[in-house]
Amino acid sequence: MGETIIALADLRYAAPVPQVPPTWSAPSGHLADRLHRPLRDLRISVTDRCNFRCSYCMPKEVFDRDYRFLPQTSLLTFEEITRLARAFVAHGVTKLRLTGGEPLLRKGLEDLVRMLAELRGADGQALDLTLTTNGSLLARKAQALREAGLKRVTVSLDAMDDAVFRRMNDVDFPVADVLEGIRAAQHAGFGPIKVNMVVKRGTNDHEIVPMAKHFRGSGVVLRFIEYMDVGATNGWRMDEVLPSAQVLARLRERWALDPLEATTMGETAERWRYADGAGEIGLISSVTQAFCRDCNRARLSTEGKLFTCLFATRGHDLRALLRSGHSDDEIAAALAPIWSERADRYSELRSQADHAEPGGERRVEMHYIGG
Repeated sequence: MGETIIALADLRYAAPVPQVPPTWSAPSGHLADRLHRPLRDLRISVTDRCNFRCSYCMPKEVFDRDYRFLPQTSLLTFEEITRLARAFVAHGVTKLRLTGGEPLLRKGLEDLVRMLAELRGADGQALDLTLTTNGSLLARKAQALREAGLKRVTVSLDAMDDAVFRRMNDVDFPVADVLEGIRAAQHAGFGPIKVNMVVKRGTNDHEIVPMAKHFRGSGVVLRFIEYMDVGATNGWRMDEVLPSAQVLARLRERWALDPLEATTMGETAERWRYADGAGEIGLISSVTQAFCRDCNRARLSTEGKLFTCLFATRGHDLRALLRSGHSDDEIAAALAPIWSERADRYSELRSQADHAEPGGERRVEMHYIGG
């Protein structure tokens, strides 16, 4: 099993090098794809490694001690990440999210945060600089990240019951340590902190109400995510998906909830507030209620491949451009046709009987490009 997955991974990492157009104009800050979706959000994976082995992302039977992660020399340097981020910002990106793998495993990450925090959008405003983490290292790093310029933090936590959570992360990591990380983030001044719970029917769906009960009134925004068919190794089955509508129904049996309007275009979560003022929850429903038509997110892999969809099968090799001497202007020019030709809408097509993967290729794994 391990050798097969390694071979597939190596094949999937191969990607064409974007071409620099022979003539180009300066970025306008308003780049749109074929479905008229703007480029606003760049998710940057800083490592393909993680210290958890969650079954829905990095199952231990695949990502075992023989699995070959990327060597350090393949990873983008912080300077390279910043150069690429600057090019994306020139095309209209206003939000940068650092992901992984587990991003806090990347040594010196606060230095990257400091570099990215200096960037300004096309309108001259500071960027929305955020990070998604499993929380295992957050207690010791929250203050330094905040001082470096990180704006917001999202923490993954799939259960309040310790035994359930230890089984799901499959490395026997306790809930208490994640909660300590959340408290440290609050103390450092992050807010509102978001907590993401992936709901898997028959595994942790009984934890929906306990999770909501714990975070109600805490200032933390709890979001419930439908179990998704990302990659090819998590054994995804539709019958293990609990639709967000059912999550909402369970919550409304306990508390009155009122819908909230979206705050930004391309927002992934449907938001609801507790009628008694105890905060809000979010529902992310990419399986049962696809939001492709508003998707404004690009994803940059650990070693510089650009993916225009979470469910993509191929990327574009931006690292090759960086390391072949191209200027920032040339790199920005090469990005424009990639996004302008984008027509990805996998989640909308998923339910169609005649929909198949292009060329039978496998989708990229979540640990490689982040969620």
